[in-house]
Amino acid sequence: MQHVSLRFDKSEDYRIKEAFKTLRTNIEFSGADLKVIAVTSCTPNEGKSSVAMELAKAFAEAGKRTLLIDADMRKSVLVGRYKTGAVRLGLTHILVGREKLSDVICKTNFPKLYMIFAGPVPPNPSELLGGENFESLINKAKQLFDYVIVDTPPLGSVIDAAVAAKKCDGTILVIENNAISYKFAQNVKAQLDKTESRILGVVLNKVDMSTKSYGHYGKYYGKYYGKYYGQYGNEGVHTKTTDLSRQGAEEAGAEAGMRASRKLTEKRPMDSTVEESAESDLNLDEMLDRGSDLEEINL
Repeated sequence: MQHVSLRFDKSEDYRIKEAFKTLRTNIEFSGADLKVIAVTSCTPNEGKSSVAMELAKAFAEAGKRTLLIDADMRKSVLVGRYKTGAVRLGLTHILVGREKLSDVICKTNFPKLYMIFAGPVPPNPSELLGGENFESLINKAKQLFDYVIVDTPPLGSVIDAAVAAKKCDGTILVIENNAISYKFAQNVKAQLDKTESRILGVVLNKVDMSTKSYGHYGKYYGKYYGKYYGQYGNEGVHTKTTDLSRQGAEEAGAEAGMRASRKLTEKRPMDSTVEESAESDLNLDEMLDRGSDLEEINL
């Protein structure tokens, strides 16, 4: 098992932390059957990878054994953002059948948080995410972990997110405030509906908390991570920028059968670490500390 040391921004705004605790609680109240959650967005740079990481941290802080899977194999931002240069194996390796789960999973220095990074860019991400190996990975992860968060590509750019969402128990859609038109958000929602994945809610991201409607909550603390994302080939998704207000986001969530969550923001990173596991009479952390192979666990 690999080990990764994640280094997070110590200046994190408490409002961000509380917002993700609220999101975590809403998910927990949505049903015990929701263990595998996909996180996607309409376009790049809306903050869905930051939301995925913060949500995974929120579950881990609550004592839930949590696995974060970086399924954005075309343009992963997690390796660069969290400076995990030591990670050699990732999701691509297990999906092509070259490595076992125990070889690609990483144990981090954040208690209860484990990660699988994307790995090298494959020529056929959609086919790999729609294949038996990804489904098998998800099924194994559901047995080993309390929650599995899957960071998928933007749904408005490539079809990978819809393919991955079909294997998950539910999906969260991240929308950047004042950046995505209502019509485009509805088109993305319609794509998710076709996958029959349960849409859990909308995260309205990068909200300026200094505006009058948010009272004393102060400054804007969203960040842009465009430099990590680059371009998705010929995605060419140019949406008309409209005023997607809180009310508008909630209307979109209502039509999708979702609950709009509180305003969340992105934040700057850390570093990461990984490990492996072993037998049924021990908890997963103890198994990993003993160097046992996850594949050998008798569930």
